[in-house]
Amino acid sequence: MSESILKVSGLKVAYGGIKAVKGVDLEVRKGELVTLIGANGAGKTTTLKAITGTLPACRVEGSISYLGQPLNSKQSFKLVEQKLAMVPEGRGVFTRMSIRENLLMGAYTRRDQAGIEADIEKWYTVFPRLKERSAQMAGTLSGGEQQMLAMARALMCHPTLLLLDEPSMGLSPIMVEKIFEVIREVSKQGITILLVEQNAKLALQAADRGYVMDSGTITMTGNADDMLHDPRVQAAYLGE
Repeated sequence: MSESILKVSGLKVAYGGIKAVKGVDLEVRKGELVTLIGANGAGKTTTLKAITGTLPACRVEGSISYLGQPLNSKQSFKLVEQKLAMVPEGRGVFTRMSIRENLLMGAYTRRDQAGIEADIEKWYTVFPRLKERSAQMAGTLSGGEQQMLAMARALMCHPTLLLLDEPSMGLSPIMVEKIFEVIREVSKQGITILLVEQNAKLALQAADRGYVMDSGTITMTGNADDMLHDPRVQAAYLGE
């Protein structure tokens, strides 16, 4: 069995009396693309934020380990140094910085200047629109262009684990297709990915394994292709 990169056990998150996550167990192994699907409000983003330590004040229980080490007490900004990167829901680009400056921010833990420049050119090749607008302020980009930038910025740190939170949200069908093309390509390069996504069909088509989340609990898990053809998943999430 492949090495475990991320392991979440018995995760519970509560805001006052509201239980957003109710005992979640999930695992992502080296080289896998694992997707967490479910309806809006199921607790998917809360789960990712619990992993990265970016939740607002709340009660968190359970254990989270990354590369065999507990994450629960780690400060979120330390995670990038450990090559754990996240593309947040809503993209979170630095709006008053240029595209190039955003990419350099993604590489702030690195000191190999030549390698950084080579990676910037690499992602400009993958996303030609970013190269065309290299000096443009990120806040003036379209939603799709910002998503491209957010993904490229996260990849600048050469992550061991990449967390993607709703990368297709609010994008045109053509742009969604491009983003998923890149997700599949990044996965082929051996980067381990945990993908949270409302578009269940695209997510399962891209993934190796999947988890279904509903009302704060995991209700189903398995091989992504099997889940894609499961009548329960089709009825609930694929409109079939």
